[in-house]
Amino acid sequence: MSRPPFLTLPACARAYRLRTSRGEFAVHDARPASAARGTVLLVPGFTGSKEDFIALLEPLATAGFRVVAVDGRGQHETPGPRKEAAYALDELAQDVLAQATAVSAAVEDPVHLLGHSLGGLIARAAVLRDPGAFASLTIMSSGPAAISAPQRARIKLLIDALTVMDMESVWQAMRELDPPEAADAATPPGVAEFLRQRWLGTVPEQLIVTGRQLTDEPDRVDELAAVRLRIHVLSGEADYAWPVPLMDEMAGRLAARRTVIEGAGHSPNTERAHPTAEALIGFWRDLG
Repeated sequence: MSRPPFLTLPACARAYRLRTSRGEFAVHDARPASAARGTVLLVPGFTGSKEDFIALLEPLATAGFRVVAVDGRGQHETPGPRKEAAYALDELAQDVLAQATAVSAAVEDPVHLLGHSLGGLIARAAVLRDPGAFASLTIMSSGPAAISAPQRARIKLLIDALTVMDMESVWQAMRELDPPEAADAATPPGVAEFLRQRWLGTVPEQLIVTGRQLTDEPDRVDELAAVRLRIHVLSGEADYAWPVPLMDEMAGRLAARRTVIEGAGHSPNTERAHPTAEALIGFWRDLG
């Protein structure tokens, strides 16, 4: 679970509900002081939210990019139905396409798309559905197919629990598996309660279905490689969900730019935000 380093939005950003053809989505929208060099859409991962990108907003906006981080349907502050069919991968991909259309409406330019972890799989599905909607794709801490075997087992336990327990009970059970003392020591003040409230605000069916996506996703790298789009594969130097060598190999198959953020794990966006922002800015600027 990604832990934001802080929760206060920078002065350049505001929170609101983005209206799209597929409903409204809670977003954080950061604007540069002058005309934007481009627009970036950030898609969070499993159990995540727009707050996972909060430390990227100011440095990316300062570099001249408009940045929109979104809660997907059923995530945190974006409501969603209590029906599993609503969270099929293609449904979530269509949501991303609608979000991209909404944020680019004023400038009529395609957006730079970034997906973190599960968001990388959703972003990939959106690109495969309509490559022309995007100026580039950054896959952050997400691999070519399903997550690693140990994580598949962990996700299966979570799915089983969600089918028989309420969200508060599952939260308490997770706290028992991960000693609170260790977690709280690394969590800034106020963030711990935010993590609990975010969990309670997430629709359980969203977690069940997207959890299955993480455990069952096929390798679609060759499909993506056939798309004429500039791609960036970014990760930390260690990752519990997808082995880093697997992401190295994926980047090679995609002829993609590859960036490894020193000192970061599965969430470079929260753990090492400034070098992550620098890597993203460099990639987007090089696109011209």
